[in-house]
Amino acid sequence: MNSEIIGLTDWLKTPPGTYLLAWEQTHFDQAVSDIFGYHALQLGLPELDALQTNRMPHKWLAQTGLPGRATLLAAQGYPVNGMGADFISSPRADLLADSAALPFPEGSLDLVILPHALELGRDPHSALSEVARVLVPEGRVVISGFNPASLWGLRQRRAHLYQRFGYGEPFLPEAGEYIGYWRIRDWLRLLNFEVESAHFGCYRPALASQPWLDRFDWMDKAGERWWPIFGAVYFLVAVKRVRGMRLLEPGWKGRKAPAPAAVAVANKEPASRATPQR
Repeated sequence: MNSEIIGLTDWLKTPPGTYLLAWEQTHFDQAVSDIFGYHALQLGLPELDALQTNRMPHKWLAQTGLPGRATLLAAQGYPVNGMGADFISSPRADLLADSAALPFPEGSLDLVILPHALELGRDPHSALSEVARVLVPEGRVVISGFNPASLWGLRQRRAHLYQRFGYGEPFLPEAGEYIGYWRIRDWLRLLNFEVESAHFGCYRPALASQPWLDRFDWMDKAGERWWPIFGAVYFLVAVKRVRGMRLLEPGWKGRKAPAPAAVAVANKEPASRATPQR
């Protein structure tokens, strides 16, 4: 894989990365456990088993980020400047795929998981459009990503400013462009998705030490109550809506009993009695 994604893999082994993975694993488990269907796909981030509580019979993990000829060489075991190491060391991956050109027919998947896949991709909008193509009507996509409007995002921007003067290191991995929560919602709306639920998490400060992170564990509960949209990571579930679609019910369920036919009734009133003759 490319150097940016390798940077993310190494960062996830640090204390803040472990903290982030634990939070996301909990929310993915809760979100996908009651989503039903037949086919589910997770795009990227093999360190996270986002489909472990889902009960669909067919589930795949697609490794992304290896474009063109490097993809084929890495899949065959050839070293491509270190790019193929992550995929070869990830036995959970079922296939290599480009997030903007998934090898699935239109309307064939019931659930797609995107754990930080959009911010790692070369063209996140095209990747989201591809997800809309392969999802069935009423299918769901679950997305997680770094929130630029958070304490972690502020420290990242400060590190970029310091790097202009020749010092400082970024706190978060340099993995593409971090996409804001409201921007993701706009993209989903344009693709006829409806956001079903959304959460923010990881409110502790941007600290690299596990003891210091533990000292601020109280901020998780406080952040959910007092500054809920400023968590370091966002998590949302969206449903693909198709206008004009009507789910067909079984014929026996929607069929009404025929109304009884109208029957003409003859006049059966008793004949009037004859008046006696005088």
